[in-house]
Amino acid sequence: MKPEAMSNIMRKIIVDKITLNIGAGTEAENVDKAAALLKVISGGAKVVKTVCTKRIATWKLRPGLPVGAMVTLRGKKAEALLKQVLQAVSFEIMPKSFMENGFSFGIKEYIDIPRIKYDPKIGILGLDVTVSLKRAGFRVKTRKIRKARIGPAQRISAKDAQAWAQETLGVKMKEEVERL
Repeated sequence: MKPEAMSNIMRKIIVDKITLNIGAGTEAENVDKAAALLKVISGGAKVVKTVCTKRIATWKLRPGLPVGAMVTLRGKKAEALLKQVLQAVSFEIMPKSFMENGFSFGIKEYIDIPRIKYDPKIGILGLDVTVSLKRAGFRVKTRKIRKARIGPAQRISAKDAQAWAQETLGVKMKEEVERL
């Protein structure tokens, strides 16, 4: 038997989804700009405006007020976008950005993404990228009939996610800088 055939395909890590998020504040105009930007970055995918759920008077927030925008991508489109957004951060991610079942990082300016051009109507905005990873069999915990828990051997630890990102995507670990 070949060594590839002997490895367990149920242990293979794959990208479940990528979520792009922009927190735009309480101004409705900024939320619309964020939604337009995410539509361009995602290639026309459906953008959802996020709304506030709590009332915080000092920040002028109330329930139902749009405060940001987000988009979720899956499949081949997600994998292609992941490579582009990683180029924006030079394939460097902090080790503390890795968590169970994924990792996240921020992009300070959207113009750092290779194919995206500056739009004066939008201005300069940053965004957060969250990558969710999974193994085969994760559907067991989300299916409608006969839901079950995922065993500890099937979960993806932060170290597993970090190793996968280094091997598959060529991600380098960024040194943490001390802040004054």
